[in-house]
Amino acid sequence: MINSLKFTFLGMALCTFALPASAQPVTRLANPNPSAVIASAVTVPAGYTTYYISGIPGGPKDPSAPEGSPARWGDTAQQTDDVLTKLEGVLTKLGLNFGDVVKGTVFLVGDPARGGDIDFAAMNREWGKRFGSATQPNKPARSTVKTGLATPGALVEIELVAVKK
Repeated sequence: MINSLKFTFLGMALCTFALPASAQPVTRLANPNPSAVIASAVTVPAGYTTYYISGIPGGPKDPSAPEGSPARWGDTAQQTDDVLTKLEGVLTKLGLNFGDVVKGTVFLVGDPARGGDIDFAAMNREWGKRFGSATQPNKPARSTVKTGLATPGALVEIELVAVKK
């Protein structure tokens, strides 16, 4: 009984003085295509705060152009740039940046100027300016969906998930 109590107190003492585990980093599984601007997967260890950032569409490029017209909204590249600039503002207000993003979802509408096809390449080029670049090498996981959007004329909407220790 006494030996049992000694081990119990020893165990409690060791737990009291145990050092905290070193902070584990977010890990990103590289895409098999090294030029891809997305990761195959991202793992976030315990201890991180998760931020879910609502989808944001692009704003009008030319507000004086007719509602819903391509001239008003711009093409996929212009809208993607505008959306990512707006998302950067949200991230900044939260004390985050694009390097903290672990998941993105891109919603693309078929462009009437392209016969209803999405301009995936244009969106991906703009995405690559913010993710997987020399100035910001972190690549999030990402899904891209061809869909319709609530904002008439919008071709792009993006939502993000970010984490911070």
